[in-house]
Amino acid sequence: MFEFKGRRVIVCGGSRGIGRSIALGFARAGAAVSICARSAGPLAAAEAELAAFGNRAHSASCNLGDGPAVKAYVTEAAAALGGVDILVNNASGFGAPDTEEGWEKGLSVDVMATVRATHAALPFLEACGSGSIINVSSISGYRPSLRTPAYAAVKALLINYTQSQAAMYAPKGIRVNAVAPGSIEFPGGSWEARKASDPALYGRILEGIPFGRLGTPEEVANVALFLASPLAGWVTGQTVVVDGGQLLS
Repeated sequence: MFEFKGRRVIVCGGSRGIGRSIALGFARAGAAVSICARSAGPLAAAEAELAAFGNRAHSASCNLGDGPAVKAYVTEAAAALGGVDILVNNASGFGAPDTEEGWEKGLSVDVMATVRATHAALPFLEACGSGSIINVSSISGYRPSLRTPAYAAVKALLINYTQSQAAMYAPKGIRVNAVAPGSIEFPGGSWEARKASDPALYGRILEGIPFGRLGTPEEVANVALFLASPLAGWVTGQTVVVDGGQLLS
């Protein structure tokens, strides 16, 4: 069981899926948690789930593709929590195809939201003396993709940027790591939808996972919490693959 009592956590993109599970994991372990997302309904529901653990919970609607909005959210969240110890950059624009629109979505949200949220949180992370940043990449960043080339490229960028951040921020006492999930299925998620809309693709993905199933958000969250915990106190600049062996095939 992880212990994060007294720690203050921001999860960018925390209302559903992996982000929600990460936020709930921190709250369950005693942390005060702030989340942001665009959709008001899921955001309010997730905040209520966080508050049920009895710790401080905060949420705010934020378009993570909007630079000033990202800075404003992080500043508001830090004020609500009384500081920031851990930043989780989870948001994705899911820009898949090799088109202007696909690249714009990926670069503006996956990449620049990570950059902007980090810059905004940096003074708070430095002040706490033992800050941690967790970036959410993907196994798509490790191999070429005919189906989602823009998505794969921006996730590869995050793996590299995680290493650069780790080197830059170590003198400030801040560790930076990433998780690279494989195909993750949850209610309302893209793989649940694909199971119905494109069963052939879903079947191919399933066949490529040695354990014979897709992963869960909770399985990714457990690794993210480990990386942010004192148990990983000498780990920085690493990207941990969480895919049930999917990359092996």
